[in-house]
Amino acid sequence: MKSFVDDFYHLVSLLKRREPFAFNRFSDGELFILQNKEVLLGDNVVKIGDKVMKGHYRKEDFKHFVPAEHSFYRDRLVEAFRYTAKNYFKGISCRCCAGEEDFRWQLDFHGAHDENFTWANLFLNGNYGRFIREMYPLFNSYRTVIVCNGNSDVTTLPFVCKDFRVGYNAMVNDYGLIETMKRWIDDNGIRGHLFMFSAASFSKMAIHQLYEHCDANTYIDIGTTLNAFTGMRLDRSYLKAFWLGTKHEDIDKLCIW
Repeated sequence: MKSFVDDFYHLVSLLKRREPFAFNRFSDGELFILQNKEVLLGDNVVKIGDKVMKGHYRKEDFKHFVPAEHSFYRDRLVEAFRYTAKNYFKGISCRCCAGEEDFRWQLDFHGAHDENFTWANLFLNGNYGRFIREMYPLFNSYRTVIVCNGNSDVTTLPFVCKDFRVGYNAMVNDYGLIETMKRWIDDNGIRGHLFMFSAASFSKMAIHQLYEHCDANTYIDIGTTLNAFTGMRLDRSYLKAFWLGTKHEDIDKLCIW
């Protein structure tokens, strides 16, 4: 039986041993793109496939995936999702958060079972306190590279030695940054570094391609976990509960497989 807590501590142990790995998260946004549905996160509207809802996203969070126009980027996302390698961990949307149908769809779409499957929410919900108290301090022992939105303030992160920036709809608009990062790794002999990604769907393609290019570094999709440090919005329920004291069950939720 897989354990939400045990899987978290497995990655903690790899960090402590300085054993390189990649943790790639395929959350609901990536699920919809893999399902080849149009995804629009805009100023006043959210569209998923044929469903249109009211919503409000800041410009840095804008996203628009159009299946007919962006098949190249979906193909790269599929490659990242189906890639298998030693210590390449893939977090997927769990049945308790995404529902049984979508959970099963991911497994069927992936095909062969991957022993490195884990939760996309592994650092969130009931594990977020563990992430802040037990994983975050480990970053100080690494030379760390962060890939994040141009509006993020990384000066509060003392372990960061290099940053790469993306804008909105980065999976399309900033795709070329992956090759730039590969060249930087090669030109500077980068080994044993920690790369942290907070760049939505761009992160998934970059983590896959960079780990395949150089598996001597560690690549982690941190999502919104460090928003409280970088001046970004605390708009996720787990962030509000932990940092603002807002009552929400997600902060105690241990996701199931």
